Amino acid sequence: MQNKRDEVMDKLKIYWHSTSHILAYAVKRLYPDAKLAIGPAIEEGFYYDFDLDSPFTPEEIAKIEKEMKRIIKEDIPFEREEMSVEEAIRVFKELGEDYKVELLAGQGQALSLQGTVSAYRNRDFVDLCKGPHISSTGEIKFFRLTSSSCAYWRGDESRKMLQRIYGISYETRREIDDYLERVEEAKKRDHRLLGPKLGLWMMDEEIGGGLVIWLPSGMTVRKIIEDFWLTEHKKRGYQFILSPHIARTGLWKKSGHLSYYSEFIYPLMERDNQSYLLKPMNCPFHIKVYKQKRRSYRELPLRLAELGTVYRYEKSGVLHGLLRVRGFTQDDAHIFCKPEQVTDELVSVIQLAKDTFSAFGFTDYKVELSVRDPDKKDGYMGDEKVWDAAESSLISALRESGLVFERMEGEAVFYGPKIDIKILDAIGREWQTTTIQFDFNLPQRFNLKFMGKDGEQHSVVVIHHAILGSIERFIAVLVEHYGGNFPLWLAPLQVKVLPITEEMNLFAESIKEQLVSSDVRVEVDARSEKIAFKIRDATLQKIPYMAIVGKRELDKGTLSVRRRDGKDMGILSIRDFISMLKEEEVGRKA
Repeated sequence: MQNKRDEVMDKLKIYWHSTSHILAYAVKRLYPDAKLAIGPAIEEGFYYDFDLDSPFTPEEIAKIEKEMKRIIKEDIPFEREEMSVEEAIRVFKELGEDYKVELLAGQGQALSLQGTVSAYRNRDFVDLCKGPHISSTGEIKFFRLTSSSCAYWRGDESRKMLQRIYGISYETRREIDDYLERVEEAKKRDHRLLGPKLGLWMMDEEIGGGLVIWLPSGMTVRKIIEDFWLTEHKKRGYQFILSPHIARTGLWKKSGHLSYYSEFIYPLMERDNQSYLLKPMNCPFHIKVYKQKRRSYRELPLRLAELGTVYRYEKSGVLHGLLRVRGFTQDDAHIFCKPEQVTDELVSVIQLAKDTFSAFGFTDYKVELSVRDPDKKDGYMGDEKVWDAAESSLISALRESGLVFERMEGEAVFYGPKIDIKILDAIGREWQTTTIQFDFNLPQRFNLKFMGKDGEQHSVVVIHHAILGSIERFIAVLVEHYGGNFPLWLAPLQVKVLPITEEMNLFAESIKEQLVSSDVRVEVDARSEKIAFKIRDATLQKIPYMAIVGKRELDKGTLSVRRRDGKDMGILSIRDFISMLKEEEVGRKA
């Protein structure tokens, strides 16, 4: 089944990439001075980057679509041409395609200007590309240019700003319509719009790109998630630590992070002849806690966990709301164990992930097992037996946990194999969350040992995992999954009491006090506004319940309860309303 899906995706990517060439051809016909950058197929659809002096207007996008239709109708063949790197550089220099020349120069360095590269031609249009492509432009049936934006060349903000056009293509109109419907639904759920609108967080360029300020409502959601995380880890025998935000540079040299993550690390801070770094990872601190004393086999497994904030310098071109930030809190944990304990520990971590997903309303997920490239085993740390044992343990744990997984050869990092779990949201999108990772690097660099029953020193096994991935990213996913309509237990504000007239304000406040005493998150809207306005405002704020009070409710000591979806729950006593809320919280219904 997985192979069939891969075949379908491979076919679609060829289809999309071919359409991106038609887009580039159309732009060159209409704007001969435009320079071509790159135009890949992406997760769904394609884009192409162009060097032009000004952004594309909606009218120009429509004009480009019309020209693409003309090219498709002409049914022009895709013709592959092989040439040496030197010849290709000459060809694209003559065409004035500076970006293609830069790409070729990089390939030339890698190949020492030997070997060949491929280009594809459609009559007078030629583009550097390894292919493959469809046979001719006429095979494209239905397409749509969906949006345009700006993008830095190679994602580097110091390079030229390019003009990007996104598009989609399918063989049937129904597929196009379904795609556009999904796009519209995704726009409604966009956390970058909903988060600030609902008062969850803010970002400000004066503070710095990719840096988040959590507002009171967002802190409420965040604390609920963190409390859940702490409780679930505590039940499973984890001990909690808290590490500093900076450490001396020597620690990062020893751990290898200074070498492997140099492009993401903020500049050194010098003080009193010492240099320090903002931490990009929490791992070395956990290692140091393990090494603070000699460890016995009786102490293992030792499970350490931390909600640790880290800092990584992401290029401004890739920052994306809470999904890609420069300061974020990872839910990091490290398990130090004996080899014979590994499988049981892995099964426990997988169950923790499953329980977490279930609690937050995620029922579907995709599991990937990342292992070595079998043809390049020399590029990985650790000997053959260690890798084989680690991979076998991961497979055993996945099977024991009843999870179907896809084997991803060549996707393991150099220091160990791993499991990645991607959750599927309400509209079927995949989000990377959980990583369960063997680490052969840090135990070797820091010489981690334990004293065995035999009185000898033995190497400890380290399993690193993050269940949520990061608090910021997970909250972004939750916002998009629920479209901002958090289930009651996660909602920052659960009830809004709406007095119909100002005379009802004191009664509304007394209701609030009773709800607060039952740990319900509640506010009173005492503004001098009409009740219809208050209801609409509370609905837009996606508050789960509204308790409307007027003279009738005052006389009877009751509430008129309304849900955010407009459903009238009728007249309830305060006691019955609280019971209903508590039952829903326990059931964690959306």
